[in-house]
Amino acid sequence: MSTFEDLGSLLLVRGADELDHAGGTLYVHLHRVAKRLSSLGASDTLVLAGLAHAAYGTDGFPTHLFDWQHERPVLEAVVGPEAEQLVYRYGACERETTWRDLAEHHTVTDRFTGTSEELSTSELRDFVDLTIVNELDVLDHAPALEPKLRPYLQELVPRWRSLASPSVLADAQRVLGF
Repeated sequence: MSTFEDLGSLLLVRGADELDHAGGTLYVHLHRVAKRLSSLGASDTLVLAGLAHAAYGTDGFPTHLFDWQHERPVLEAVVGPEAEQLVYRYGACERETTWRDLAEHHTVTDRFTGTSEELSTSELRDFVDLTIVNELDVLDHAPALEPKLRPYLQELVPRWRSLASPSVLADAQRVLGF
């Protein structure tokens, strides 16, 4: 079995297929995000992180599959330390301050601990690509959110132009029309 399949099985064991999310269940959403990342040329590490990105919950989806304080090693054992770190960073991100200032400060504020972390160029690109792809999937599958989410992303994503990979940015431009 591959790491991707192992992670999919673990997500099922943790109940991801029983949680409602945009366009179906959390499990389906996680797979769509991973598939989209893969189709846009993301690294295997980023695709795995995409499949697990809501494992610790997120600022926008508080339900968690793993306890961030005690179960990080469980996820790391399946996806590896780099992907797990990205999943943690994504889930822990305090979106309001981080997203607003990300292009200027390259810093993610951790909503769990209250600390901030400045990201390297590659860490920043993976974080931004995962964030954009996740939001595009929500936009595609949650029509009720579109009137508010689309204008927000049309304002936010262009500010991240220098941070995103060209393929993710092109996908965002296609979907958002900016």
